[in-house]
Amino acid sequence: MVVGAFPMAKLLYLGIRQVSKPLANRIKEAARRSEFFKTYICLPPAQLYHWVEMRTKMRIMGFRGTVIKPLNEEAAAELGAELLGEATIFIVGGGCLVLEYWRHQMQQRNKEEQQQAAWDAMRAEVGHLALAVEALQAQVQVAPPQGALEELRAQVQEVRAQLGTRDPPPAPPVVPPPTSQEQEPAKV
Repeated sequence: MVVGAFPMAKLLYLGIRQVSKPLANRIKEAARRSEFFKTYICLPPAQLYHWVEMRTKMRIMGFRGTVIKPLNEEAAAELGAELLGEATIFIVGGGCLVLEYWRHQMQQRNKEEQQQAAWDAMRAEVGHLALAVEALQAQVQVAPPQGALEELRAQVQEVRAQLGTRDPPPAPPVVPPPTSQEQEPAKV
């Protein structure tokens, strides 16, 4: 199951990237055409990115305290537009991941609610059965025990014996009527 998820995730990521690229390209074009967009939206992140990148490289090479010159306006505008385009792609992809996570959580919540409903139904059924068992136990307690019936029969027989009567004769056995094959043929 997990092995099949990775190719789908890559495919989804590539699809999102392809869908969000036209949006990123429009932002880049707007950055190149609009002076306001270029000055206030693209240049500050580009200069900051350039400063952090160059400072890190200089420290790695051992040059501490060197002054870093800012990028020229054209290069900074291009870098800022690229950063903004990549940020747009990242935001769209992150939004898709958040939406997928939310959808998965909703499915889990629905599944748990269904399981809880099933448990509640079973508990209600068990409660119903427990009440039925209690009712049957009450009926059994009210009914005379089998030994009392045998005792009562013995007492009836003693009374009959004292009165001099005998037990009633057993009922004659029931004989089924003869079938059509057993009957004698009719005389003509």
